[in-house]
Amino acid sequence: MDDLKAKYLGQIADAQDEDALEAIRLAAVGKKGEVALKMRELGKMTPEERQTVGPALNALKDEINSALVAKKAALADAALDERLRTEWLDVTLPTRPQRQGSLHPISQASEELTAIFAELGFSVAEGSRIETDWYNFDALNIPGHHPARAEMDTFYMHRAEGDDRPPHVLRTHTSPVQIQSMEKMGAPLRVICPGGVYRADYDQTHTPMFHQVEGLALDKDISMANLKWVLEEFVKSFFEVDDVELRFRASHFPFTEPSAEVDIRCSWDNGQLKIGEGDDWMEILGSGMVHPKVIAAGGIDPDVYQGFAFGIGIDRLAMLKYGIPDLRAFFDSDLRWLRHYGFSCLDVPALHGGLSR
Repeated sequence: MDDLKAKYLGQIADAQDEDALEAIRLAAVGKKGEVALKMRELGKMTPEERQTVGPALNALKDEINSALVAKKAALADAALDERLRTEWLDVTLPTRPQRQGSLHPISQASEELTAIFAELGFSVAEGSRIETDWYNFDALNIPGHHPARAEMDTFYMHRAEGDDRPPHVLRTHTSPVQIQSMEKMGAPLRVICPGGVYRADYDQTHTPMFHQVEGLALDKDISMANLKWVLEEFVKSFFEVDDVELRFRASHFPFTEPSAEVDIRCSWDNGQLKIGEGDDWMEILGSGMVHPKVIAAGGIDPDVYQGFAFGIGIDRLAMLKYGIPDLRAFFDSDLRWLRHYGFSCLDVPALHGGLSR
């Protein structure tokens, strides 16, 4: 045992890393180590011999284990000292200049319109960006032959051959959230549904992904007059003007009847847009009274309840309000652009304090 003690204590002292130390532990006190094998021989000894050899073997095992623990701690301290030496940092060096992030104009516009509609009694509803074609089209009274359902306009999710489940799409509008809100909350109901949507289009005023907010109000006595008042209040608050003039033009949307596109009176003064004055008109959104089939698809009786709906492009609102000429720049990830058009993260939009300070 003196030979074993000298052998392993010497190896432990000479170990250079934890891997070598672990190999020594296994050879000495592991299940198949030399000390363990010696302990198995105790059964062949006489009681008198076991009384002498047993305590000596236990003492040897404890001494080797203690040496292993001490050496492991020493190796860890040496590694820390080396790391501190190589990763030394001069804390007296001057700090980097303080930098503050900016809020993206789309996020800012979303916060602003959410604050406005909250004042008008609308709650916020959100949904998945991947929808079944039933929620995205059928429930909204969009027939199977409608051009919007073609693959040239809509992004369909891949399906394995033979998969007969309903197809899924990247939602083309946030209107599916209106159906889901009617299913969950019933009527009366007032919600806005902001979020990202996808369509196969790309130019100066269109991108494959953009952002919309859709509004829905249901009750027993809602009319187009209510819709007009809500939109007027929204436009005045969002563009921060005292008065606006809206023009409703007859249009067609499968999910509303009657349907109307809404223009706003404006002027262009040296390339600068002025809302609420001038002789020009600019389309800003689509709207109408919710089609009875859409109300029924949401699980509500259209003979009892009626309502209005509208859809607005958040990106285009931001372009108009903040003078951004190209929609594609919203998605270029250019920090210089964001520093120029971005907003402070700490300026929370509120009607009483001003939306875009």
